[in-house]
Amino acid sequence: MPPVAPAMPTLLRDLVPEALAAVLRRYRDFPAAEDAVQEALLAAATQWPAEGTPDNPCGWLVRVASRRIADHARAEAARRYRGALVVSLVPVDEQIALAADAAHEEQDDTLDLLFLCCHPSLTSASAIALTLRAVGGLTTPEIARAFLVPEATMAQRISRAKQTVKASGVPFEALTDAERAARVRTVMPVLYLLFSEGYTASAGPTLARADLSDEAIRLTRMLRALVPDDPEVTGLLALMRLTDARRAARTTPDGALVPLDRQDRARWDRDAIAEGVALVEEALAQGAAGPYQVQAAIAALHDEAPRAEATDWPQIAALYGLLVRMTDNPVVRLNHAVAVAMVSGPDAGLAQLEVVAKDRRLANHHRVDAARAHLLERAGDPEAAIEHYRRAAGRTTSIPERNYLMTQAARLSDAPR
Repeated sequence: MPPVAPAMPTLLRDLVPEALAAVLRRYRDFPAAEDAVQEALLAAATQWPAEGTPDNPCGWLVRVASRRIADHARAEAARRYRGALVVSLVPVDEQIALAADAAHEEQDDTLDLLFLCCHPSLTSASAIALTLRAVGGLTTPEIARAFLVPEATMAQRISRAKQTVKASGVPFEALTDAERAARVRTVMPVLYLLFSEGYTASAGPTLARADLSDEAIRLTRMLRALVPDDPEVTGLLALMRLTDARRAARTTPDGALVPLDRQDRARWDRDAIAEGVALVEEALAQGAAGPYQVQAAIAALHDEAPRAEATDWPQIAALYGLLVRMTDNPVVRLNHAVAVAMVSGPDAGLAQLEVVAKDRRLANHHRVDAARAHLLERAGDPEAAIEHYRRAAGRTTSIPERNYLMTQAARLSDAPR
């Protein structure tokens, strides 16, 4: 066998959706399948460094997970004096072979797994949370931050989602085209949250996790291929491409955050911008613009401005106003407040921000303090700005964001009065 790849943790993370989909397709029990795959990952992390990475690592994980399910089923059967195993529709050895063969199929199971997790027995919020956990590999704290809820609340939500699926009696199985179409509206927020966590990681030493944003873009392309006439899916892909186009300019060589207005626009990916603009124009031409199309239009206005000073803030503010009427998202309202400040002055933005800050979903969120600090600085109140830069730095769990905010506070502290 070949030696273990240096990036084995990344390899294992990338294999999870495919392995989980293969096991889930055979056994149709999400909690059992997820537990079995996690046990297989632990076994891989122990064995592969010593024995080498298998030629077919996904098949290895599927085989081990299948054996774990069979072992657990035997134990349960013995404990309850059952004569038949839960997974004994066919002999266990045959099941393992079938699951292993599934890992060889020339198809991508990740999108199928995404659709399967958007289960009809779940609320939209629970389906999104469960899918981010299973498909995106996000941790419970990361998902909780994305939903603006406490970690304990999210842990309970994910646990209840698994139990709801199990108790529903509705199996995980291949979907019809009609069933896929019915779940598209739940799948899209999952992909966008996955992209957002990749573009700006909610915690950790690096600003971004390119593996997540790249995977979200790849899956969104696949989703668009399934529903090419859906303008919101096209708008979502446009939004991702237009946002991701700035990736190279968002940090310095040592990983420090560079805000949008100070980025070197020559480093922006012009091919991605051209694709994103073409996509959003195509989507908007179909009429009935949705939230992703509007956000893509805002991103296009940023990307098409040759300089930060040339940004069309009046149009951006108007689009955010439209988006506020479309969604109940407090972060959208926060962004609208900043756009209003860019058009009508910092005092107008601060007045609107005070209303936004009363939303309990943004309680203790660092972005409120960061925005307030920025607007206070523009309003000529450096002392208050310093206070809020420091408060925002204390509330973020992203090290690059924290360092940037502390640098801003230090800059104002050192400035002559």
